[in-house]
Amino acid sequence: MTVHFIGAGPGAPDLITVRGLELIRRCPVVLYAGSLVPEAVVAEAPEGACVIDTAPLHLDEIIAEMEAAHKAGQDVARVHSGDPCLYGAIAEQMRRLDDLGIDYQVTPGVPAFAAAAAALKQELTLPGISQTIILTRTATRSSAMPAGEDLAELGRSGATLAVHLSATNMANVVRDLAPHYGADCPVAVIYRASWPDEVVLRGTLSDIRDHVKEAGITRTALVLVGRVLDEQAFEDSRLYAADHHHVLRPKK
Repeated sequence: MTVHFIGAGPGAPDLITVRGLELIRRCPVVLYAGSLVPEAVVAEAPEGACVIDTAPLHLDEIIAEMEAAHKAGQDVARVHSGDPCLYGAIAEQMRRLDDLGIDYQVTPGVPAFAAAAAALKQELTLPGISQTIILTRTATRSSAMPAGEDLAELGRSGATLAVHLSATNMANVVRDLAPHYGADCPVAVIYRASWPDEVVLRGTLSDIRDHVKEAGITRTALVLVGRVLDEQAFEDSRLYAADHHHVLRPKK
């Protein structure tokens, strides 16, 4: 018996990996975060499977379902949104499973920031502009940020920022980043990337908060900040330069 932690991707049912979908199709027990994972994904569960939305459950109740499946010898598909390694809350579940001696595996998924970049038709790393992406969040009702990881500190890097779980905290996002990026720095807020009701808002640090408030977005949105979002005067990558030679493209 194995618990399979599966990244369902950002929302669109066809953005789950082949491996993840095959696991869902064969597991007799499916636990999914219904607030973020579309029902179309878990609809692929086998006929007669026990499918449980864990949104209203706390950790002990979720682990109890896994333990019951273990006693019954049934594999579990534990389906999380995006990629489970990022704000997936899987670490505490795996710790409990270790204590119980229950085997588990992890199947990655398409993360939200990748789906957001696709919606924007945007590369998040441009030569000479930014070669670093920082994935972070802000603290509201969730766990406090560790020392040295607040936005004001991370903003000193000038890197492209992908700020999760912060749609209701835009005032602080703007306050902390404007001194480093400038009020005219491009910002994009992507609500429910890849879902049918996806919304893309573009602006700058000076006006993006107003755009978010006007659109009524309060959750399930990713905030991207950086000069790459509106930069055309960047160098071509050396990867495909005619005078760049390597083992697969030797000098003629």
